[in-house]
Amino acid sequence: MQVQQILKTKGTDGVFTVTPGTLVSDAAKILSEKRIGTVVISSDGSAADGILSERDIVRELAEKGATCLNSPVDNYMTRDLQTCTRADLADDVLARMTEGRFRHMPVVEDGKMVGLITLGDVVKARLAELAMEKSALEGMITSQW
Repeated sequence: MQVQQILKTKGTDGVFTVTPGTLVSDAAKILSEKRIGTVVISSDGSAADGILSERDIVRELAEKGATCLNSPVDNYMTRDLQTCTRADLADDVLARMTEGRFRHMPVVEDGKMVGLITLGDVVKARLAELAMEKSALEGMITSQW
C-alpha cells in the first residue's frame, strides 16, 4: 500500500500549519481545538520548516514550566524533518516512524506539503490490508473448486 492510498482514506489531506514566531500557547490551542497531535511550522504555508507536537510542548513544560507557552514555536520545533512522498510504501514509512520514535510525517512532493500521515493512519491502513488478505485466503481455502 502506498502513502497516496492512506491520504485518500483520511478524507482530507489538509495540514494545519502555523508560521514561525507563533506562540506555543497558540499552537497548543490549535492542537486542542482540532484534536490533533501536531502542527507543521511553515513560513509560506506550503513548505515544512519544522514540526511541533504535543510531546514537544509537554517536554518543555516539564523542563521550563509555563513560561515556554509564551515562546515562539520555532524555539521548540523539530527542524530535521523526516518526510515521505505519496509513492512511498506504508511498510517503509511505518519502519521509519518506529525506528525514529515519532508519530507524524509530512508528505512532501516538489518541496511542498501535500498531506500529513500519522503512525495511527499507517497502522489502520495496514490492518485493513491484512484483513482483506485474510478474507481472500479464507475464501480460497473454503471454496469448492
